[in-house]
Amino acid sequence: MNKFFVHETSIIDKGAQIGNGTKIWHFSHVMSTAIIGERCNFGQNVYIDNSVKIGNGVKIQNNVSVYSNVEVEDDCFLGPSMVFTNVTNPRAFVERKDEFKNTILKRGCSVGANATIVCGVTLGEYSFIGAGTVVNKDVPPFAMVVGVPMRIIGWMSKNGQKLSFNEEGFGICSVTNEKYRLTDDNKVICLKDEK
Repeated sequence: MNKFFVHETSIIDKGAQIGNGTKIWHFSHVMSTAIIGERCNFGQNVYIDNSVKIGNGVKIQNNVSVYSNVEVEDDCFLGPSMVFTNVTNPRAFVERKDEFKNTILKRGCSVGANATIVCGVTLGEYSFIGAGTVVNKDVPPFAMVVGVPMRIIGWMSKNGQKLSFNEEGFGICSVTNEKYRLTDDNKVICLKDEK
């Protein structure tokens, strides 16, 4: 049997799967078909919808709703009051649940406070979404994006350090000394992971 913590003010619907070591704090609600991994930490007033899959080691800050068709991979960070959408053209009087779009947050990405993630996009591995950013298209791995709508302003290491690249397209994380390569098609690869 899994051991996890749920604050007494939170509601966990029957059938929800929650991994070992996960903590769910005040006034949160997890729906019945949600799957939550191990060692996650959810702040207060977090809502996890049906059919949501959340990996291990995910941190979700206060006032975040994760809707159906969103998948959050391991070690992601969702900042306070960031927002997901699930339909591109909502109307209160038109039922569009069959038009929900898939949104995927790849391993290790971070989403800043009050950012908006428009449905149907993928946030690449270890990407960094600045506070207040509106993401309306896919974000490449390791990209640092800001603005409304988003634009790439740089690249981040796995450790969350800004990367600088030399003339040959190589950069080093200032904390871990991991090496990265900026490709000709403007993508970043961690050389340790390159196959």
